[in-house]
Amino acid sequence: MADNNNNRRKGFSFTVNLSWVFYILLAGGLLWMLFSNRGGEPEKIEWAEVQSMARSGDIDALTFVRNDFRGEIKVRPERLAKYSDHFPGGLVPRKAPHFYFLTSTKFDPETEFAALNSELSPGDQFKVIMKQDDKSWTGILEWLIWPLLMILMWVWMFRGLNRSMGGGGGAPGGMGNPFNVGKSTGKLADKNEVKVTFKDVAGLYGAKEEVMEIVDFLKNPAKYTALGGKIPKGALLVGPPGTGKTLLAKAVAGEANVPFFSISGSDFVEMFVGVGASRVRDLFRQAKEKAPCIVFIDEIDAVGRARSKNGGFSSNDERENTLNQLLTEMDGFGTNSGVIVLAATNRSDILDSALMRAGRFDRQIHVELPELKEREEIFKVHIKNLHLASNFDISFMAKHTPGFSGADIANVCNEAALTAARKNHPAVMQEDFLEAVDRIVGGLERKESTIMSPAEKRTTAYHEAGHALVGWLLPFADPVFKVSIIPRGNALGLTWYLPEERKNLSRSCMLDKMCALIGGRVAEEVINGEPSTGALNDLERMTGMAYAMVQYYGMSDKVGQLSFYDSSGARGYELTKPYSEKTAELMDKEVQGIVKSVHDRTLDLINAHKNAFMEIGAMLLEKEVIFAEDIEKILGPKVGAEVAVEEDNTQEEQDKDE
Repeated sequence: MADNNNNRRKGFSFTVNLSWVFYILLAGGLLWMLFSNRGGEPEKIEWAEVQSMARSGDIDALTFVRNDFRGEIKVRPERLAKYSDHFPGGLVPRKAPHFYFLTSTKFDPETEFAALNSELSPGDQFKVIMKQDDKSWTGILEWLIWPLLMILMWVWMFRGLNRSMGGGGGAPGGMGNPFNVGKSTGKLADKNEVKVTFKDVAGLYGAKEEVMEIVDFLKNPAKYTALGGKIPKGALLVGPPGTGKTLLAKAVAGEANVPFFSISGSDFVEMFVGVGASRVRDLFRQAKEKAPCIVFIDEIDAVGRARSKNGGFSSNDERENTLNQLLTEMDGFGTNSGVIVLAATNRSDILDSALMRAGRFDRQIHVELPELKEREEIFKVHIKNLHLASNFDISFMAKHTPGFSGADIANVCNEAALTAARKNHPAVMQEDFLEAVDRIVGGLERKESTIMSPAEKRTTAYHEAGHALVGWLLPFADPVFKVSIIPRGNALGLTWYLPEERKNLSRSCMLDKMCALIGGRVAEEVINGEPSTGALNDLERMTGMAYAMVQYYGMSDKVGQLSFYDSSGARGYELTKPYSEKTAELMDKEVQGIVKSVHDRTLDLINAHKNAFMEIGAMLLEKEVIFAEDIEKILGPKVGAEVAVEEDNTQEEQDKDE
């Protein structure tokens, strides 16, 4: 223990924060000004009062300043209480002088004081001190103190401004004064500081291979140039939030033996005109000096948004100037060899087309949500530091987290550890992970704090039973994993599905999913004779899918094979629609027809299996939470999509034979 303490003392370093020193001095000065004279100020009196005090024997000493014609009186300590009413609030000065008086230029102090002392007895006589006040330093300070304070305040204000703009610290181009505002705030990554490598990036097979190829090009350029290949100028990482785009860039910084500059897109945008373009120029100037190197721009959509054709309310000249400078630096008239630009965004649809062309970003690397095998690898990365139970199954958790990003899985692992600690478990168990998934997807459980009437609880139970029944019986609907009527977040009940990871959805698949969405609403009509407001989210999602079928996917016979989807995002600036009012009315009628057919189909399905529907609802009221095994005991095994496709094909063959 003593060795550890010695080691700590050896490694101890004392640092002084000048900001805190300044604030302490400022506060101390204010306190001194406020409380230094709390004992009271000397009180002014006239010469007649001085004579009266002297004759009473109250004066201990009298100091006279010749060049100020000012006299200062020190009262005997035992006589101070006698004069307390002369001072505001009775605060008698603790230190001399207690009183002062002023005289005319004709006043002869030596003669007057000697005459006054001659009238007193030896015990009552006062001491006389004559002096000449030298005011040279006082005058100099009076002239210098305010200019010095103004200069200090000016420097301090710009010091704070520099910090707010990203200056100072160890960043290249850090601003030590206001004239460095246009310097780049990009940080140069040191090889020893970045500990992330490609081994730490789980999954992302295709994206990781492309990024590793760029790193290999920088390490072994002769391997590619010998065959006439050229180093790519830029690569754009595109994907949903939390999928690992920035993590890939950190891995590049950890693997590449070249300088690595990192900066955010928002760092180019400032309140001053021309700062963004100046920072772009300075960043690439530093990069060219250290070429070959990599420049990573995170969230590039902050500066690379498409330039508006309108010159009015939707344009931003400063941001567009910054983008123009970035375009020029990446591939302009001047050479820019040896500098590779990596950028990340989850809004590639709004980026400017000039930024996306070959020669600037030669490659678009799509970083998508992880699939089953990739999720298993991500779980293995994030559970390294967790104390897990012996029966923990990684593949089970990977199957039960479809659609989760890498950041979501990291959050699940952390939330599971917190849940286990909250329940005093000796290790993190499988149920802790399932509880963490429920909390992240549905929200915090509100079983005790939420009070539902028996009627509301019954409606909620049969609402969820409707979702479960329809989702179980329709082949293309997502498999039901769990149903709960325990309130979570804003929901009074939830039905958990395990979505099949399909990349392409057929019309039958979309219709089955819409039936599963409206199953709860139809169940309320069956059990109560009327719907309630609890299906708001279900109706919103179903309506969105219906409009997508008609407007985007061309799944309407009357509207035809038309799609009004705008993949470029440029139509957002237009105030007109790409279709006529008559077509809009036709699309509305088609959507209403689809929704009605879905509703009627769902109603027929629930009525055809009403006994099973009532049984599931009663089980929910009793247990509050049921699983797929419980539903299977009532309805039998779920028919999968493959069986449904085979049945459709068999039916088609029979029709042909007939």
